[in-house]
Amino acid sequence: MVACKVSSWGSMSNSKGKKVRVTVKELVAHGKLAARAGNAGRMARAKLRHAVLTKLPDQIVGGALLRNHLKQSIEIRKVDLKVANWPAKFDGIRVGHISDLHVGELMPVSRALEAVELLANAKPDLVACTGDVVDLDVAGCEPIFAALGQLRASMGRYLVLGNHDLLDDDQRVTRLARESGMTTLRNEILIARGGLRIGGIDWSRTLAGNAQEVRTIVEQGTVPHLLLAHNPKAFREAAKWNVPLTLSGHTHGGQFALLPSLRKKPRAAASRSLRAGHYHEGDSHLFVTTGVGGWFPLRVNCPAEVVVITVRRG
Repeated sequence: MVACKVSSWGSMSNSKGKKVRVTVKELVAHGKLAARAGNAGRMARAKLRHAVLTKLPDQIVGGALLRNHLKQSIEIRKVDLKVANWPAKFDGIRVGHISDLHVGELMPVSRALEAVELLANAKPDLVACTGDVVDLDVAGCEPIFAALGQLRASMGRYLVLGNHDLLDDDQRVTRLARESGMTTLRNEILIARGGLRIGGIDWSRTLAGNAQEVRTIVEQGTVPHLLLAHNPKAFREAAKWNVPLTLSGHTHGGQFALLPSLRKKPRAAASRSLRAGHYHEGDSHLFVTTGVGGWFPLRVNCPAEVVVITVRRG
């Protein structure tokens, strides 16, 4: 994969200036592979969706969607959370939460690096990346993993994989993260500096699948203080085990919001779609970031964001 830019005529363009257009040949090729089982089929279906829902609409309007998309700023959002069962020893810890970069045709490497720099300037104590660093292809994403791994955080840098990270080569994603200085959590709990228990689970699409992933780690004998899960559906099970704080992404906040203020208000998790912002159930809390990248080159009242969460016991 190569970094993308906006060409002079306005459509998607790769780093060599080659225009990226949807062709019938491309659609047919992806369509033939889409019915296959396994990774090949999943990748083909993802590329077919990308061609139809992302590249084609932008091509129809002469590249205006992508131009405007890339002009929108990335927010650095600061959030204070009071969590009753958060360990007192880590009262006031600052967690840098970044997710859903989706490095690819909608997210040039240069823009992704800007998002990482925003987080670096915030100087968090701990970095949590909740997946989808990659959009489709891993190749070309090396600078992003390197930048994430170089973030200064005294309590470490942690990553869980999202569904897009699994499409091309999840082992390479894991290796790039490890070589850069990040710790990838795949259905496990690790002890960070000072004794904070951090758990991370693999991607699962369904509520039942996420519940099983959470049970997999807590039934090993301990409950994490902080859980990283790409899919916020994991919070339903995490709350049953009184996990103090869960961080997730995946939803992009829907990328559209009629009332932007809603995502900034704490909400009870019961009977709600866990789309964006702060939710709580009992003593357990969830924060879902709207992420940095997108599946479609348009955001309305739902800006791209990097989040710094100050967690306090209380």
